[in-house]
Amino acid sequence: MRLLITRPLPDVIITAAKDKFDVEVRENTTPLDAGELRRALRDFDVVLPTLGDQFSAQIFEEVPNPRAKMLANFGVGFNHIDVAAAKAAGIAVSNTPGAVTDATADIAMTLMLMSARRAAEGERLVRSGAWEGWHPTQMLGLHLSGKHVGILGMGRIGEAIARRCHFGFGMTVSFYNRSQKEMDFPAKKCESLIALAQQVDVLVVAVPGGETQHLVNADVLSAMQPHSHLINIARGEVVEEAALIAALEQKQIAGAGLDVYEFEPVVPDALKRLDNVTLLPHLGTATLEVRESMGMMALENAIAFAEGRPLPNPV
Repeated sequence: MRLLITRPLPDVIITAAKDKFDVEVRENTTPLDAGELRRALRDFDVVLPTLGDQFSAQIFEEVPNPRAKMLANFGVGFNHIDVAAAKAAGIAVSNTPGAVTDATADIAMTLMLMSARRAAEGERLVRSGAWEGWHPTQMLGLHLSGKHVGILGMGRIGEAIARRCHFGFGMTVSFYNRSQKEMDFPAKKCESLIALAQQVDVLVVAVPGGETQHLVNADVLSAMQPHSHLINIARGEVVEEAALIAALEQKQIAGAGLDVYEFEPVVPDALKRLDNVTLLPHLGTATLEVRESMGMMALENAIAFAEGRPLPNPV
């Protein structure tokens, strides 16, 4: 079977893939364009795509009899794939849950600390040469320990963040979720996102993309307290970026920490100019161990498909 890997991956994954498939590795690090998407469906049996490879309903329509019968997605998020259209075309889809949980939760904590303690702003100050030395009222931020955190989306990643907040920082945990979630530590479910936003010191976005577009909008941001911080480690489009910029410019909230962006990789100049926002380049799973684990999980799904076995991680 022919396998297309749409981006460069760690060597251990490529080597393992070549043991099972006739492999083509695309060396470009940008998402597939429309022509490449059509070729992927037309010329390969299995495709290992990732974030930004837009397998839309239109693309499936443009390749009516695809050779490809499997999209083994590299990543837990799959909102770049129209799963219903894929299945209608006879194409199975899988993802890589679990492998990304701890690394993404760690980035959430990184952003919480950086935003609350103004770390990025302070680092820029030191590099600029303008720092005049310590004094008692220098760059006062939010003390995170013992505060109230709100988790929007209590899935694997949301729970991992909540666990770190409760056990590591003694924080009160509240959450908003589509369904009830039982955990082995105290966490209260709120009846609405607005109610959650009104009461927490830090609001962390941890929902999947897709139907959640602009779930965090001007109404949610205006409900937050003036000293509170918004953290997004989910998908950029979940937060209405224009509304967030306005809230930060008007000091409606104290700060934000972002690892993802609505029109990624484009980051508005208005965001870049603000000192009260921490901006990371989508580092959520950026460790070698995690990327290898993600790749091997995606490959295991592809191999299961090739061998006629049930997929370990179907979506």
